[in-house]
Amino acid sequence: MSIHLSEQEQIRRQALTELKKLGINPYPPEEYEVNATAKEILEQFPEDGNLFQEVSLAGRIMSRRIMGAASFAELKDHTGRMQLYFKRDDICPGEDKTMYNTVFKHLLDIGDFIGVKGYVFVTKMGEITIHVTEFKVLSKSLRPLPIVKEKDGKVYDAFTDPDQRFRQRYVDLIVNDHVKD
Repeated sequence: MSIHLSEQEQIRRQALTELKKLGINPYPPEEYEVNATAKEILEQFPEDGNLFQEVSLAGRIMSRRIMGAASFAELKDHTGRMQLYFKRDDICPGEDKTMYNTVFKHLLDIGDFIGVKGYVFVTKMGEITIHVTEFKVLSKSLRPLPIVKEKDGKVYDAFTDPDQRFRQRYVDLIVNDHVKD
C-alpha cells in the first residue's frame, strides 16, 4: 500500500532528512526550558523591561518574513503570539552560518515548533519583539497548516467547513484562536 503525499508534505519530509544530515534531531527527547510566555512579555515589558533581558520561549512558527541577513517570524505559544527578530550574525557569530542560512531560511516551515532565547526590545513600528540570539528545532511539522489571511476586513483561505473543523479539531484550535474561548 503506497501513501500519497502532497507536494508540500514531500518537501517537508525532505527538510526533515536534511535536518538529520546536519546532525539536528528534529524531535529532541529533552524538555525545552522556558522562562516566559508571549502573554507575560506583552503585558509586562512596557512596565519593566529589565525583567526580560534574557528570555526563553517555545512555540509554533505561524509566519516568516525573510529579508537576507535578517528576518522576522511570529511564534505562537499557549498564551498568544510573539514577534521574533532573527539576525544571521547574532545567531551564528562564527564563520559557519548554517543555522541561519540553511536551517532557518530553508528547512523550517510554518507549523514547526522551535525554542528561542534572546532579549526583548521594541521595533521602530512599536511592536514588542524578541531579538533571537539562539534557537532550537523542537518538532518538525510534516503536514502544512491552513493559512488564514485577512485584508480589508475580508478573510481568505479560512478553515470554516464545519465537518472538517469537527474532524480535524486540532487544526481548528491552531488556526482559529477564537474557538478556544
